[in-house]
Amino acid sequence: MKAINKVTLFKMTILSLVLLVQLTACSDNSQKELITKNADTTLYFGGNILTMAGDKAHYVEVVVEQAGEIVFVGDKSAAFKSYPNNVKQVDLQGKTLMPGFIEPHVHPSIAAILLSGDIIAPHDWNVPSGLKKGVSGHDAYISRLKTSIEENANDNEVLFIWGYHQLWHGELNRTMLNELSPNKPIAVIHRSFHEVFINDKAIELFNITEQEFSHTAQVDWKKGHFFEGGWLALVPKIAPQLLNPQRYKKGLADMTKLIQQNGITTIAEQGFPSSNFDMEYNLLLSEMAKNPPYDVYNVLNGTQLFTMQGSNEQAFDFIESASEKYNTSNVYMLPKQVKLFADGAIYSLAMQMKDGYNDGFEGEWMTPLDTFEQQMNFYWDNGYKINIHANGDLGIQMCLDIVEKLMQSNPRKGHRLTLHHLGYFTTEQSRQMKKLGIEASANPYYLWALADKYSEFGLGKHRAENLVAIKSLQDNNIPFSFHSDFGMAPMEPLTLAWTAVNRITAQKVLVSQDQRIDAYTAMQAITINAARTLNLEENIGSLAIGKTANFTLLQENPLKVKAMHIKDIAIAGVVYHGQLHWNKAPNKRPMVGDDQDQYGCKTSAGYSWCSTTKQCQRPWLLAEEKGFANTATAFTEYCQNK
Repeated sequence: MKAINKVTLFKMTILSLVLLVQLTACSDNSQKELITKNADTTLYFGGNILTMAGDKAHYVEVVVEQAGEIVFVGDKSAAFKSYPNNVKQVDLQGKTLMPGFIEPHVHPSIAAILLSGDIIAPHDWNVPSGLKKGVSGHDAYISRLKTSIEENANDNEVLFIWGYHQLWHGELNRTMLNELSPNKPIAVIHRSFHEVFINDKAIELFNITEQEFSHTAQVDWKKGHFFEGGWLALVPKIAPQLLNPQRYKKGLADMTKLIQQNGITTIAEQGFPSSNFDMEYNLLLSEMAKNPPYDVYNVLNGTQLFTMQGSNEQAFDFIESASEKYNTSNVYMLPKQVKLFADGAIYSLAMQMKDGYNDGFEGEWMTPLDTFEQQMNFYWDNGYKINIHANGDLGIQMCLDIVEKLMQSNPRKGHRLTLHHLGYFTTEQSRQMKKLGIEASANPYYLWALADKYSEFGLGKHRAENLVAIKSLQDNNIPFSFHSDFGMAPMEPLTLAWTAVNRITAQKVLVSQDQRIDAYTAMQAITINAARTLNLEENIGSLAIGKTANFTLLQENPLKVKAMHIKDIAIAGVVYHGQLHWNKAPNKRPMVGDDQDQYGCKTSAGYSWCSTTKQCQRPWLLAEEKGFANTATAFTEYCQNK
């Protein structure tokens, strides 16, 4: 062994002294962070570190990131041996660290519009400015609508009000809006975001005529009603108002707040653009230039680009060049992927159902069937991953039948074609999906929001209580993720997981318990499987060496709390590309009992108004006391609620 010279010995002594120096600092949230020399490397320890790698829960003692990349996942002793004292250390103090939550299907364009206008919806909505209370009943809705117009409407700017649904709010049309607002332009966007009602002043400001839409299906000019294909045709014409830069930027800023509050580090727009590529792209860049702690991935809209570019071939050329032309450090165009649209919205009861509807609702096709099949063939043959908006079992079956033919004419392994939303499908269709290699991204919130009403209207009890039958996907080993499709559901991954684990409705009724999934599977659907939906599982979604250091920090472990508590776990913060961002005050849902509906009933505590007893009642307790079934229909009948 060679002797160590004096210079080398001196250097080693100095290095040893440097490695022993530690500066202890606390964040505003009283987090213990040990800061040392190498700020590019951070070691996390002292909590439940859940990797989300593998089919079962796997914990490690330490995860280390360096320059935004995971460089170590493993035991504490090995970590401190490899990274002794020359790193920043974060003591989790018992918190849970897991891969950053991923929203594989949201719409910043929709979020910007919803959050910059007003919200009058059937259920409560958490927004950065506070709680937007839900409203039910025609008179109550019209009263809220009138108040919103008085407080928010202007002469030369359209007021967009989102959340209307006929089953909760009764009839709406152009004449009614003219009476409410004869001098100011109003556009009431349906809860589904697939429909809109506009008054005369809005028509005047939009500068549109009946003749322009005389050959457009799904437009009722007399009622001022544009739905499904009619809505898609209207949107590009009204883009200057819909994408008003000042309002839109505020909406995007509020969206960023919701994203961070809910522990999300990656979102994906499924179907970019919605109306105007340049406007939406540049406005999105203006928000992302602030360097918020999340990335945006865009799957381009084959249907909208077909209209804008004039043909599938021209749309394809645009998509092929988009990544190179438009990618930035935090906004990306996903290559070799496209979004298409099958049947209508579940919130409109316009999804296509094999057995139709009970009471006058009709299914709609968002894309003419011949055009849709042409698009499917075109992008399939060009080797694309196809993402399809599909809701009803007839709409889903149409997609399955086309893929069956494509697999015969041009077999493809690993095509990962993904059906999005999956409002209602059958066990047999799950088996067919598995056979064809089709994957899923589902919105489990549909069950919570819609099962009670749809048991009474449109679908009937059996189909309504079996919406989004996720366990059948799991039983057939079909990879699936969860998404909010904001605002079809709150941008709250834990709420999506909670719904899938518990399968409980807005009226606190437990339904289709055979379709519940376990908490770990639900967590996979908002992490690693959500990454898979975007073809990004090699980069994000689990804790593994070489992956991006995106983490979500939770006050409690979702695998170690009661199932009903999952949605109420507070988000402590996120790590985005290695940078730690604590939430100033970890988000909390409104305290149970802190809210009241128009009757004074505390809905978060499970109370609903009963006209028969003339008081607020917990439906399941009243059912037990009076001997009727514990269903929303039976409660409504007993209480004679209108």
